[in-house]
Amino acid sequence: MLGISLMIGFCVVAPLGDAIAKVLGDTIPLTELVTVRFAAQAALLLPIIWATGRTLAMTPRVMRLTVIRTVLHILGIGGMFMALRYLPLADAVAIAFVLPFIMLLLGRVFLDETVGPRRLSACVVGFAGTLLVIQPSFAEVGWPALLPLFVALVFALYILVSRTIAKECDPLSLQAVSGLVATPILFAAMLAGWASGAEMFAIRAPTTQETFLLAAIGVIGTLAHLLMTWSLRFAPSATLAPIQYLEIPFATLFGWLIFGDFPDGLALVGILITVAAGLYIVFRERAAAEPVPPET
Repeated sequence: MLGISLMIGFCVVAPLGDAIAKVLGDTIPLTELVTVRFAAQAALLLPIIWATGRTLAMTPRVMRLTVIRTVLHILGIGGMFMALRYLPLADAVAIAFVLPFIMLLLGRVFLDETVGPRRLSACVVGFAGTLLVIQPSFAEVGWPALLPLFVALVFALYILVSRTIAKECDPLSLQAVSGLVATPILFAAMLAGWASGAEMFAIRAPTTQETFLLAAIGVIGTLAHLLMTWSLRFAPSATLAPIQYLEIPFATLFGWLIFGDFPDGLALVGILITVAAGLYIVFRERAAAEPVPPET
């Protein structure tokens, strides 16, 4: 129950952070927004690492993979923040939930995992549902409606890399190192882009209210990841995976309360199809992982 409660906390906190990013998206340049997100992650986690006696030391192999993982994390967060500038909150989150289908296909291609016809059919249905969500947004804003698909692909690769090193380093230390690696990369990109005059790389002094909201994004983003990490310590992933779909209704609620957005009929049908297909895959994965009882 503690693990389930922590995952529900993640489903509330994560879309709230996205909602704040959407609020700031109209005034704060994208790279500045992402830089603050990762700098706050490092600043918040380093004292916890030192206070608990953890170490930041990594083997060369794990460090290389952590850098790759961090770059993927930057691209994923940046892609989502950019998508939120154009799309309603619920639509962006729902489209990004094509992630389980991508993970299933990547596992088949790169890890030679067995994927039966039922799960492949669920992937097709899930993609169809996602297209229903994309269609009205694409008609309205064009190519930015495809950004959550890019986010889902990047985070699928991010998860594959995370799985590779999960047993070799502490989760808190891994996130702290990611923050330390991401911050100078983003600062360098921001300075280089600022010299070029590109709007997304601009540097702008935030107002007092924006400063508080920027700090909130860093705190909420870090807290969301910790809630997910801690939830996996107290409950198996097969139990928690269906609960993560609660993020969509919470995103819909925040989108309605803060922005007055609510999915139209076609998008709502697409969201329901995507969720149903994703839950089917989750339960099929869990059934496939259960041991077969011996014959009596």
